[in-house]
Amino acid sequence: MAVQARALVTSKWLAESLQIPGKVRVLDSSWHLPKLQRHARRDFKKRHIPGAGFFDIDQCCDKTSPLDHMLPSEAVFADYVGDLGIDGDTHVVVYDASDCGAFSAPRAWWMFRVFGHSRVSLLNGGLKNWVLEQRPVSNQPVRPAPVEFKAQLNRSWIKNYEDLLDNLDTREFQVVDARPAGRFRGLDPEPRDNTEPGHIPGAINMPFSTFLSKSGHFLPAEQLQALFSRAGVDLSRPVCVLCGSAVTACVVALAAHECGHATVSVYDGSWSEWYTRAVPEHVISEGRGKHL
Repeated sequence: MAVQARALVTSKWLAESLQIPGKVRVLDSSWHLPKLQRHARRDFKKRHIPGAGFFDIDQCCDKTSPLDHMLPSEAVFADYVGDLGIDGDTHVVVYDASDCGAFSAPRAWWMFRVFGHSRVSLLNGGLKNWVLEQRPVSNQPVRPAPVEFKAQLNRSWIKNYEDLLDNLDTREFQVVDARPAGRFRGLDPEPRDNTEPGHIPGAINMPFSTFLSKSGHFLPAEQLQALFSRAGVDLSRPVCVLCGSAVTACVVALAAHECGHATVSVYDGSWSEWYTRAVPEHVISEGRGKHL
């Protein structure tokens, strides 16, 4: 039976754990939208939590896909993670350096879980709060010896375009879109070229930022539960989450996990795929929408 790790850990817990050799493996999982022109790996080299490795979602992905950072094969994930010194017994702690406290690291958290590794946690508050608390940072690289990692993909946690298309009729699962309200409604531009804003018919908008406090920490479970309830999401029923490219969607997945709903699925192609493939009537928008 795999050992489950709690989804969120505090900076105090992590600081204490780092004093025990081999207890945790920390991964900076920062990623930024290209138009922000922030270079996550370059920033990591300048400043990271001591002993951390860098988990690059643009490298650990399916490079044959035209879509951004789609999930890799089991073999690719296993090789990538094994090269970071992580095996089946490693407790992995992920974080990112976003201004909001959690942006891309929940994607890494979800990736480990969907490939069968439940010993993974997210540093609540991210690097932002680690630094605010004046905890140590480093610019020194760490190169652990490669080990063997075995990946087993849980396909039930992944949805594709056809699944979402069928769901328009069957309504077998609820669809939650984590993008900001302006993009969901079709009024604010998408950050990717050749993609107009809007949403899938029947989707519920829950911007990922609403699950985080002003400080960048996840809200307490009871507040997360209230958010889902107010939005009309029934966590006793199946839920699928998406965003622009299935990164911040995983913030919603983690929030649902904190509410006891650990089996949220992710539409990996997300809006960038849906907009490309959908017929115009399946792009709901208060703005331009999609035209043939």
